[in-house]
Amino acid sequence: MDVQTLQKMVQEIVRKASELKDWHTDVRDAPVNYACVFSHSLEEYDELVWAAEKMGKAVKETPTGPLFLIGPLETVAGELRLLKIRLPDEERPERGDADFTVPDYGAFKAKYLPRAGFRLIEREGFEMIELVDPKFDVRAYFSHPTLLELLGIG
Repeated sequence: MDVQTLQKMVQEIVRKASELKDWHTDVRDAPVNYACVFSHSLEEYDELVWAAEKMGKAVKETPTGPLFLIGPLETVAGELRLLKIRLPDEERPERGDADFTVPDYGAFKAKYLPRAGFRLIEREGFEMIELVDPKFDVRAYFSHPTLLELLGIG
């Protein structure tokens, strides 16, 4: 896979995740702060990592795959600087996900968490709200604090 193909794939993931967000919320202008491509085989994973290495440098190794500081890459939801390539995972048949920054996370959480499709995921030092809709081939997340903030990146 070449860099251009990966860039287009990531832009499409962000576009679809933005549509998912817009379908289920009234937060239209939330900028993207992170995106992830879900690989569906080890061969595809290796190809995606190879292309991502050409786009930027790995800034964090995680158990599910590397996180890269890239670009920035222009998307429909603003400039993207963090990209993760995820190892194959049967629990994630979608193409990928995007994480959006909402202006008032507390109010967003109170309003949307009780609704269908939204789920709270708590981690050490941060939490995120996951949005899944089987009509979409992507997932959307809303994290607090954002991954950019957690990593100390602008």
